[in-house]
Amino acid sequence: MAFTRLAQVSLGTFIGGVAACLLPILFTAIQTLKPIWRDFEIPLLIIYGVLYNTLMVLACRNDRVLYQVVVRSGNLGLAFAAGLLLSFSGVSWATFGWYLTVISFFHWSEYFFTATTNPRSLTLESFLLDHSREYELAVVASCTEYFLEWFIYPEMKQITILSVVGLLLTLGGEALRKISMVTAGISFNHYVQRTKHSDHHLVTSGVYSLFRHPSYVGWFWWSVGTQIMLLNPLCMVGYAVVSWRFFNERIYDEERHLLNFFGEDYLNYQRLTPTGLPFIKGFRVPL
Repeated sequence: MAFTRLAQVSLGTFIGGVAACLLPILFTAIQTLKPIWRDFEIPLLIIYGVLYNTLMVLACRNDRVLYQVVVRSGNLGLAFAAGLLLSFSGVSWATFGWYLTVISFFHWSEYFFTATTNPRSLTLESFLLDHSREYELAVVASCTEYFLEWFIYPEMKQITILSVVGLLLTLGGEALRKISMVTAGISFNHYVQRTKHSDHHLVTSGVYSLFRHPSYVGWFWWSVGTQIMLLNPLCMVGYAVVSWRFFNERIYDEERHLLNFFGEDYLNYQRLTPTGLPFIKGFRVPL
């Protein structure tokens, strides 16, 4: 892993955003400020966010690329902090804070791990914030279902044991995906590669010895886990179906190219190792 300049900047600005969650600790420690925090909690967080964004803009005003990175990383850090604070707030919709935390970390870490494992392919799109119109609609649908059901029947969103199961599934999927990125190194890319590079090699070790597509397995269960965590029955089914169809098509397309790149080596690997996703076989060479 290479700790590049952009990786350092992304990490530093993300941590700066996350530092917002330390404000209640600071105000509570200083007794004279404690009443101010209790009465103006939300405005103080907004002020921190505005000041932090202003600082980031001023620091990078002469570097357009750096500006785009720090604003995205910094605001994802702020969202992560907001999720943490909401998670421990005691309100009946605190599990939405869990969701804010895991989704903001997911998008920031996609960029950070790409920057450290395969900087050659690093772009602003590595944040996956604008992955597709369908993904954006899925996030909107998820939030809409959560708050509609919470408003109509708030007790439905307080089945803690199911939310914890969803959280564990989400964290497990996230960990598997990031381990996959590190294991594959420069062979990992967010887009299907149709041209073989000289340093592109077939990875079959580590988690790739368990699944042919562990990063997709991780992302699939991460997405489904977020909806179990939110106790969104409609989106849970919808996410599972849409994600399965997406990965089924993507794996089929990707394996056509992998067979062209690696020939018999990939064919043997394919025979010995499952895709990792239920009922997805990938591209099969006709007998």
